[in-house]
Amino acid sequence: MLHRVRAFTRARAFTLFVPTAAALTASLVLASSAPAAEPAGDIVQEHNVVYGKGGSEDLILDLARPAQTSGLVPGIVYVHGGGWRGGSRNSYHNEVQEAARRGYVAVTVDYRLTQPDAEGKAKYPFPAQLEDVKCAVRWLRANADKYHVDPKRIGATGESAGGHLILMLAVTGDNKQFEGTGGNPDVSSQVQAVVNWFGPTDLARMYGYNKAVDPLLSALCGGTPQERPDQYKATSPVTYVTKDTCPVLTLHGTADKLVPVDQASEFDAAMKKAGATSVVMIIQGNGHGFGGKVRRQADDDTFAFFEQHLKQGK
Repeated sequence: MLHRVRAFTRARAFTLFVPTAAALTASLVLASSAPAAEPAGDIVQEHNVVYGKGGSEDLILDLARPAQTSGLVPGIVYVHGGGWRGGSRNSYHNEVQEAARRGYVAVTVDYRLTQPDAEGKAKYPFPAQLEDVKCAVRWLRANADKYHVDPKRIGATGESAGGHLILMLAVTGDNKQFEGTGGNPDVSSQVQAVVNWFGPTDLARMYGYNKAVDPLLSALCGGTPQERPDQYKATSPVTYVTKDTCPVLTLHGTADKLVPVDQASEFDAAMKKAGATSVVMIIQGNGHGFGGKVRRQADDDTFAFFEQHLKQGK
């Protein structure tokens, strides 16, 4: 197990304290947004692909893949952030292109957002979001032959709320409780490696850290930790860690005012105790969202981790 502290300075300012949950959601989405790049001729893209159903809603993804492959290649599922109530697959437009250039079939997915009403009650509370991203993994594996994906080498990555969801992918495996009915029910949703960028890991312990974040947690879990302790436990990745949890890399800034850095440390400790593979990179002085030099290094670390666990020793 490895724990590293990287002394980066924050390369771009992000809104950390915000007065409302709506404004907070906007800042969370901004943290993972970047200008869209034009695709190169060495990759092929598909847009607006329906990968399943979330209730009565079509679930949509965009895909990028190498134009030419020799044999099977790994897949990566990208899951956006936004406090479970905002954001879209478009925030990973550039990343899936880069993944395709590096020899992966990559998808960036939409999922059902909480859509709370005026009283804060969600239209789609947890586990709807997890059911949908599991459906995306099943879709990619079910279409492995079409896209030349190795079904035994699929990873996932995401930021913030997306980090939380891909950690849930890592720790729940094929847990039938969370599979949902979105499509491809006979296909596994297990992933083989995960890279988490500053995602929550223990939601009850996180509650109260930033009062602007609390309504997002309440909508997801159906109330406060006092009102819904079992739901907060069921929604927290740390609950499910075992020795069989796939390898996880976590990147988190010490100055994160939305998701406390001890969420990363707690999850890492649970992984180590269980005997699972965990790497944590703590970025000194960085807040919620990576930009500039920090983001470029985080991207490199992400691909290095996937290279190790999805490509090497295949």
